[in-house]
Amino acid sequence: MPFLKCLFVLATLCCLSLSATEPNQLSDTEKEQGFRLLFNGRDLQGWEHAGNWVIEDGALACPTRGGDITWTVEKVPDDFELRFEWKASKGCNSGVYYRPGQYEYQVLDNVNSHYGKIPRQAAASLFFCMAPSKNNARPHDVWNEGRIVCKGTVIQHWLNGEAVIDFDYTDPRWSRELEVLRIRGGDLTKRGAHLRLQDHGQPVWFRSLRLRPIPAEERLVPSPEFKPQPMSAEALELENKRLEQLLKPKAPKKQK
Repeated sequence: MPFLKCLFVLATLCCLSLSATEPNQLSDTEKEQGFRLLFNGRDLQGWEHAGNWVIEDGALACPTRGGDITWTVEKVPDDFELRFEWKASKGCNSGVYYRPGQYEYQVLDNVNSHYGKIPRQAAASLFFCMAPSKNNARPHDVWNEGRIVCKGTVIQHWLNGEAVIDFDYTDPRWSRELEVLRIRGGDLTKRGAHLRLQDHGQPVWFRSLRLRPIPAEERLVPSPEFKPQPMSAEALELENKRLEQLLKPKAPKKQK
Protein backbone atom coordinates (compact mmCIF):
# COMPACT_ATOMS: atom_id res chain seq x y z
CA MET A 1 0.00 0.00 0.00
CA PRO A 2 2.74 2.56 0.79
CA PHE A 3 4.31 1.80 -2.61
CA LEU A 4 0.99 2.34 -4.39
CA LYS A 5 0.42 5.57 -2.49
CA CYS A 6 3.87 6.75 -3.51
CA LEU A 7 3.11 6.01 -7.15
CA PHE A 8 -0.18 7.94 -6.88
CA VAL A 9 1.54 10.98 -5.37
CA LEU A 10 4.24 10.96 -8.04
CA ALA A 11 1.65 10.66 -10.82
CA THR A 12 -0.35 13.55 -9.34
CA LEU A 13 2.72 15.77 -9.09
CA CYS A 14 3.65 14.91 -12.65
CA CYS A 15 0.18 15.88 -13.92
CA LEU A 16 0.28 19.13 -11.99
CA SER A 17 3.68 20.05 -13.40
CA LEU A 18 2.52 19.29 -16.94
CA SER A 19 -0.70 21.32 -16.58
CA ALA A 20 0.97 24.35 -14.98
CA THR A 21 2.01 27.08 -17.38
CA GLU A 22 4.58 29.74 -16.60
CA PRO A 23 3.36 33.36 -16.85
CA ASN A 24 3.31 34.92 -20.33
CA GLN A 25 3.33 31.60 -22.16
CA LEU A 26 0.73 29.64 -24.10
CA SER A 27 -0.09 26.09 -23.12
CA ASP A 28 -0.23 23.44 -25.84
CA THR A 29 -4.04 23.47 -25.56
CA GLU A 30 -4.17 27.25 -25.96
CA LYS A 31 -1.98 27.03 -29.05
CA GLU A 32 -4.39 24.50 -30.53
CA GLN A 33 -7.34 26.77 -29.68
CA GLY A 34 -5.78 29.68 -31.57
CA PHE A 35 -4.74 31.94 -28.71
CA ARG A 36 -2.23 34.71 -29.35
CA LEU A 37 0.10 35.98 -26.64
CA LEU A 38 -0.19 39.78 -26.38
CA PHE A 39 2.63 40.37 -23.88
CA ASN A 40 5.82 38.35 -23.58
CA GLY A 41 6.95 39.68 -20.21
CA ARG A 42 10.11 41.24 -21.67
CA ASP A 43 9.15 44.26 -23.78
CA LEU A 44 6.19 46.49 -24.68
CA GLN A 45 6.10 45.70 -28.38
CA GLY A 46 2.59 46.36 -29.71
CA TRP A 47 1.57 48.47 -26.70
CA GLU A 48 1.16 52.25 -26.67
CA HIS A 49 1.24 54.43 -23.56
CA ALA A 50 2.43 57.80 -22.28
CA GLY A 51 5.53 56.50 -20.48
CA ASN A 52 4.01 55.55 -17.13
CA TRP A 53 3.84 51.78 -17.76
CA VAL A 54 6.89 49.59 -17.15
CA ILE A 55 7.84 45.93 -17.04
CA GLU A 56 8.18 44.66 -13.49
CA ASP A 57 8.94 41.01 -12.72
CA GLY A 58 7.49 39.92 -16.05
CA ALA A 59 4.31 41.97 -15.66
CA LEU A 60 2.86 45.10 -17.24
CA ALA A 61 3.00 47.51 -14.30
CA CYS A 62 1.59 50.99 -13.80
CA PRO A 63 3.40 52.43 -10.77
CA THR A 64 2.56 56.09 -11.47
CA ARG A 65 -0.35 58.03 -12.93
CA GLY A 66 -0.10 58.99 -16.59
CA GLY A 67 -2.79 57.24 -18.64
CA ASP A 68 -3.94 53.90 -19.98
CA ILE A 69 -1.99 51.44 -22.10
CA THR A 70 -3.43 50.15 -25.39
CA TRP A 71 -2.77 47.09 -27.55
CA THR A 72 -2.49 48.69 -30.99
CA VAL A 73 -1.62 45.72 -33.22
CA GLU A 74 -5.24 44.81 -33.91
CA LYS A 75 -8.75 45.41 -32.62
CA VAL A 76 -10.50 42.89 -30.43
CA PRO A 77 -12.55 40.47 -32.59
CA ASP A 78 -16.33 40.68 -32.30
CA ASP A 79 -16.43 37.15 -30.87
CA PHE A 80 -13.44 36.41 -28.67
CA GLU A 81 -11.93 35.01 -25.51
CA LEU A 82 -9.39 36.98 -23.50
CA ARG A 83 -7.46 35.40 -20.64
CA PHE A 84 -5.26 37.41 -18.30
CA GLU A 85 -3.93 37.73 -14.77
CA TRP A 86 -4.27 40.89 -12.71
CA LYS A 87 -3.04 42.16 -9.37
CA ALA A 88 -4.35 45.23 -7.57
CA SER A 89 -2.54 47.29 -4.97
CA LYS A 90 -4.33 48.28 -1.75
CA GLY A 91 -7.40 50.34 -2.65
CA CYS A 92 -6.70 50.02 -6.38
CA ASN A 93 -9.32 50.61 -9.05
CA SER A 94 -8.48 49.65 -12.64
CA GLY A 95 -10.09 47.82 -15.52
CA VAL A 96 -9.86 46.07 -18.87
CA TYR A 97 -11.71 47.84 -21.71
CA TYR A 98 -12.47 45.42 -24.53
CA ARG A 99 -15.23 46.98 -26.66
CA PRO A 100 -16.03 50.62 -27.57
CA GLY A 101 -17.10 53.01 -24.85
CA GLN A 102 -17.99 51.85 -21.35
CA TYR A 103 -17.29 48.15 -21.87
CA GLU A 104 -15.14 47.37 -18.83
CA TYR A 105 -14.11 44.31 -16.83
CA GLN A 106 -13.56 45.87 -13.42
CA VAL A 107 -10.24 45.30 -11.65
CA LEU A 108 -10.51 46.22 -7.98
CA ASP A 109 -9.34 45.70 -4.44
CA ASN A 110 -12.88 45.07 -3.18
CA VAL A 111 -12.02 45.39 0.50
CA ASN A 112 -10.20 48.71 0.51
CA SER A 113 -11.90 50.61 -2.33
CA HIS A 114 -15.23 52.41 -1.90
CA TYR A 115 -16.27 50.97 -5.28
CA GLY A 116 -16.38 47.56 -3.60
CA LYS A 117 -19.52 48.59 -1.70
CA ILE A 118 -21.50 48.56 -4.97
CA PRO A 119 -21.80 45.10 -6.57
CA ARG A 120 -22.18 46.60 -10.07
CA GLN A 121 -18.77 48.22 -9.57
CA ALA A 122 -16.96 45.37 -7.78
CA ALA A 123 -14.14 43.20 -9.11
CA ALA A 124 -15.06 41.30 -12.31
CA SER A 125 -18.28 43.30 -12.76
CA LEU A 126 -19.27 44.66 -16.14
CA PHE A 127 -18.68 48.07 -14.63
CA PHE A 128 -21.77 50.14 -13.91
CA CYS A 129 -23.95 47.46 -15.51
CA MET A 130 -23.84 43.86 -14.26
CA ALA A 131 -22.73 42.63 -10.84
CA PRO A 132 -20.85 39.35 -10.48
CA SER A 133 -22.69 36.44 -8.90
CA LYS A 134 -20.21 36.31 -6.02
CA ASN A 135 -17.16 38.00 -4.56
CA ASN A 136 -14.26 35.62 -5.07
CA ALA A 137 -11.56 38.23 -5.63
CA ARG A 138 -8.28 37.62 -3.83
CA PRO A 139 -6.72 40.17 -1.45
CA HIS A 140 -4.72 43.09 -2.77
CA ASP A 141 -1.19 42.31 -3.99
CA VAL A 142 -2.21 38.73 -4.89
CA TRP A 143 -2.60 37.57 -8.50
CA ASN A 144 -6.11 36.90 -9.82
CA GLU A 145 -7.06 35.00 -12.98
CA GLY A 146 -9.50 36.82 -15.25
CA ARG A 147 -11.26 35.80 -18.41
CA ILE A 148 -13.68 37.55 -20.79
CA VAL A 149 -15.69 35.48 -23.26
CA CYS A 150 -18.05 37.15 -25.75
CA LYS A 151 -20.03 35.54 -28.55
CA GLY A 152 -22.93 37.30 -30.22
CA THR A 153 -25.02 38.87 -27.46
CA VAL A 154 -23.65 36.66 -24.67
CA ILE A 155 -21.07 38.07 -22.23
CA GLN A 156 -19.11 36.11 -19.65
CA HIS A 157 -16.69 37.46 -17.05
CA TRP A 158 -14.63 34.88 -15.20
CA LEU A 159 -12.70 35.33 -11.98
CA ASN A 160 -10.40 32.74 -10.46
CA GLY A 161 -11.87 29.84 -12.37
CA GLU A 162 -15.57 30.72 -12.02
CA ALA A 163 -17.97 32.39 -14.47
CA VAL A 164 -19.25 35.17 -12.21
CA ILE A 165 -21.08 36.97 -15.05
CA ASP A 166 -22.93 34.97 -17.69
CA PHE A 167 -25.83 36.63 -19.51
CA ASP A 168 -27.40 37.51 -22.85
CA TYR A 169 -27.96 41.25 -22.98
CA THR A 170 -31.04 40.87 -25.19
CA ASP A 171 -32.83 39.06 -22.34
CA PRO A 172 -35.48 41.48 -20.97
CA ARG A 173 -34.59 40.43 -17.41
CA TRP A 174 -31.56 42.69 -17.63
CA SER A 175 -33.27 45.85 -18.90
CA ARG A 176 -32.56 47.77 -15.67
CA GLU A 177 -28.85 46.95 -15.83
CA LEU A 178 -28.63 48.05 -19.46
CA GLU A 179 -30.43 51.31 -18.67
CA VAL A 180 -27.93 52.09 -15.90
CA LEU A 181 -25.07 51.59 -18.35
CA ARG A 182 -26.84 53.63 -21.04
CA ILE A 183 -27.01 56.61 -18.67
CA ARG A 184 -23.26 56.32 -18.19
CA GLY A 185 -22.84 56.31 -21.96
CA GLY A 186 -22.44 52.59 -22.62
CA ASP A 187 -23.93 50.58 -25.48
CA LEU A 188 -23.50 46.80 -25.43
CA THR A 189 -24.21 46.48 -29.15
CA LYS A 190 -20.96 48.24 -30.09
CA ARG A 191 -17.97 46.34 -31.45
CA GLY A 192 -14.45 47.00 -32.68
CA ALA A 193 -12.13 48.53 -30.09
CA HIS A 194 -8.49 48.16 -29.17
CA LEU A 195 -7.82 46.39 -25.88
CA ARG A 196 -7.02 48.94 -23.19
CA LEU A 197 -5.77 48.55 -19.62
CA GLN A 198 -6.79 51.35 -17.31
CA ASP A 199 -4.63 53.62 -15.19
CA HIS A 200 -6.87 55.01 -12.44
CA GLY A 201 -4.10 56.40 -10.27
CA GLN A 202 -3.13 53.39 -8.15
CA PRO A 203 -0.46 50.74 -8.90
CA VAL A 204 -1.78 47.76 -10.87
CA TRP A 205 -0.22 44.81 -12.69
CA PHE A 206 -1.21 42.58 -15.63
CA ARG A 207 0.41 39.54 -17.22
CA SER A 208 -0.36 36.44 -19.32
CA LEU A 209 -2.66 38.32 -21.71
CA ARG A 210 -3.93 35.80 -24.29
CA LEU A 211 -6.52 36.44 -26.99
CA ARG A 212 -8.31 34.21 -29.50
CA PRO A 213 -11.17 34.73 -31.95
CA ILE A 214 -14.13 32.42 -31.32
CA PRO A 215 -15.09 30.56 -34.50
CA ALA A 216 -18.63 30.77 -35.84
CA GLU A 217 -19.39 27.11 -35.08
CA GLU A 218 -18.48 27.44 -31.39
CA ARG A 219 -21.55 28.07 -29.23
CA LEU A 220 -21.75 30.13 -26.06
CA VAL A 221 -24.95 29.60 -24.10
CA PRO A 222 -25.59 31.68 -20.96
CA SER A 223 -26.34 29.84 -17.75
CA PRO A 224 -30.02 30.04 -16.72
CA GLU A 225 -28.83 29.90 -13.11
CA PHE A 226 -26.84 33.13 -13.26
CA LYS A 227 -27.91 35.65 -10.61
CA PRO A 228 -25.95 38.86 -9.97
CA GLN A 229 -25.25 39.84 -6.38
CA PRO A 230 -28.14 41.89 -5.01
CA MET A 231 -27.75 45.62 -4.54
CA SER A 232 -28.11 46.68 -0.91
CA ALA A 233 -29.98 49.85 0.08
CA GLU A 234 -26.64 51.60 0.63
CA ALA A 235 -25.33 50.46 -2.75
CA LEU A 236 -28.47 51.67 -4.54
CA GLU A 237 -28.26 55.03 -2.79
CA LEU A 238 -24.62 55.48 -3.86
CA GLU A 239 -25.40 54.43 -7.41
CA ASN A 240 -28.44 56.69 -7.66
CA LYS A 241 -26.37 59.69 -6.56
CA ARG A 242 -23.96 58.99 -9.38
CA LEU A 243 -26.83 58.57 -11.86
CA GLU A 244 -28.28 61.91 -10.79
CA GLN A 245 -24.94 63.55 -11.49
CA LEU A 246 -24.78 61.96 -14.93
CA LEU A 247 -28.34 63.06 -15.77
CA LYS A 248 -27.79 66.68 -14.79
CA PRO A 249 -27.65 68.99 -17.83
CA LYS A 250 -24.11 70.13 -18.42
CA ALA A 251 -23.49 73.84 -18.10
CA PRO A 252 -22.67 75.47 -21.43
CA LYS A 253 -19.03 76.30 -21.96
CA LYS A 254 -18.15 79.94 -21.55
CA GLN A 255 -17.15 81.58 -24.78
CA LYS A 256 -13.83 83.36 -24.77
